[in-house]
Amino acid sequence: MRLENKVAVITGAGSGMGKAMAEGFAAEGAKIVCADISGKQDEVAAALGEAAVSIHVDVAKEEDVRAMVALAEEKFGRLNIMVNNAGFGGKMMPLHEQTSEDWDRIHNVNLKGVFYGIKYAVPALKKSGGGAIVNVSSAAGMVGWKGHSVYGAAKAGVNQLTKAAALDYAKDNIRVNAILPGTIWTGLVPESQQFAEPPEGIYKIPGIPMDRWGLAREIADTGLFLASDEASYITGVLLPVDGGYCIGYSSMAADEFFRTASSAVD
Repeated sequence: MRLENKVAVITGAGSGMGKAMAEGFAAEGAKIVCADISGKQDEVAAALGEAAVSIHVDVAKEEDVRAMVALAEEKFGRLNIMVNNAGFGGKMMPLHEQTSEDWDRIHNVNLKGVFYGIKYAVPALKKSGGGAIVNVSSAAGMVGWKGHSVYGAAKAGVNQLTKAAALDYAKDNIRVNAILPGTIWTGLVPESQQFAEPPEGIYKIPGIPMDRWGLAREIADTGLFLASDEASYITGVLLPVDGGYCIGYSSMAADEFFRTASSAVD
């Protein structure tokens, strides 16, 4: 029960990594505000019972984020953990084919959404005597991902927000860290004959030193650690959870991965 008596807000909680975090945090004793734009957060919260409540949130809208944090305080009396997980990658294409609308949409969700999440979580965390902010960034914010220049720029911005906010609020006992997922199997990627399936059902992919996809629960476990008191002396960290992708990065391996992935993902 590492998060017993803690209250957490998790954006993008309707599926994938956000859902895994909501389930994992609740299993460790936390009360959860499941926030998402999809509507799927209602099912996630219902499955968690009295430990959770759901809310429809577009993280690109300031009023939605303000209401999300207010709900945590209204329903559970406080906020201890903010997880800024909501995001999306957009279509894979070269930079010159991206439109200004692509730029605005990707940055509004992936970067402005994190800005709003930190902005409105901080006052509530201060009232609770401190807490933890966990931002879900991406390995694309650390190394170049072919076809994801706009997304990578947004996630690099999340990395800088994380480091600067960690300094801003260190004396307030608020820790701010970021997870940098690599290639994570979230159910959004369809099966493809180009991926070989090992016995455990985790698809192998080229370009990853550990030779497999990561799992949503592995991101959830990392988030749980960073949100818990076990990470009480850790702040401002950008933690890749990527099977060694960032340290073992090679352009040839990356090109092969994205060539394969682009044929499997619409």
